[in-house]
Amino acid sequence: MIIVTTENIPHYEVTEMLGTASGVVVRARGLGGDIMASLKGLVGGEVKEYTKMIEDARRQAIDRLIQNAQAMGGNAIVMMRFDSGDVGQNMSEIVAYGTAVKIRSLR
Repeated sequence: MIIVTTENIPHYEVTEMLGTASGVVVRARGLGGDIMASLKGLVGGEVKEYTKMIEDARRQAIDRLIQNAQAMGGNAIVMMRFDSGDVGQNMSEIVAYGTAVKIRSLR
């Protein structure tokens, strides 16, 4: 599966646009992470527990995006983007989305 943040893929032609595909992950922050974040807030610096959580969630959201695009019959995703937000007081949502397409090589 080719995934790009651009409208076109070099050396490929889009033969069919299938529609919007997405992958969503909601992760709860644990008590330990909240305590560490509070301590980091006092002294400053990266909250590595949250960074790892968000990196893992992005990877999982991309995996779900790929599954969704494949279920639609796509072999590529163009204009891929991420969005994020809070759900409740201790949960974060990560969304990966883009346009599922069928492509063919020009080579």
